[in-house]
Amino acid sequence: MQDHVRRLDEALPVLRAAVPRLARWGEVLAERLGGGARLLVGGNGGSAAEAQHLTAELVGRFDRERSPVSALALHAETSTLTAVGNDYGYTEVYARQVRAHAREGDVVLLLSTSGASENLLAAARAGHDRGADVWALTGPRPNPLARLSHDAVCLAGDTATVQEGHLVALHMVCRAFEAAFARR
Repeated sequence: MQDHVRRLDEALPVLRAAVPRLARWGEVLAERLGGGARLLVGGNGGSAAEAQHLTAELVGRFDRERSPVSALALHAETSTLTAVGNDYGYTEVYARQVRAHAREGDVVLLLSTSGASENLLAAARAGHDRGADVWALTGPRPNPLARLSHDAVCLAGDTATVQEGHLVALHMVCRAFEAAFARR
């Protein structure tokens, strides 16, 4: 247990250093989503749960009452996910949805502890093709997803520490989003 807490302590400086970037992400999302753009979020396993957590905070609310915004967790479309996986393969489960839904000005946010999941790399490429901004929350650099993204926050640590850090980062984005949304 003490090792787990130690690993979290080691992750905190990276999160502190990422505060300006995460604040900017929240501000960009407030501007874009407030203007009708969409956020498409993807991840696998625990990262999928974090993706859905974020979209719930944006469609619902985090701390403040406000209008809902468009935020979609790509894995939550289970019929689409399984149909695309069956017909095109698992690598395409998110990319095909990004090609269907993303427009210029939208944001595709991809979460990955490894930064190497083929389906997320394909989704990042699809986001670029559609003119969306591609952001990533990943584990340690260097990794292919961070390289493919317009912007990335990469946290050091084991899988559990990275996932826990991602939740903190997403909550920081939500705080910045709601503060910026209230100023609109």
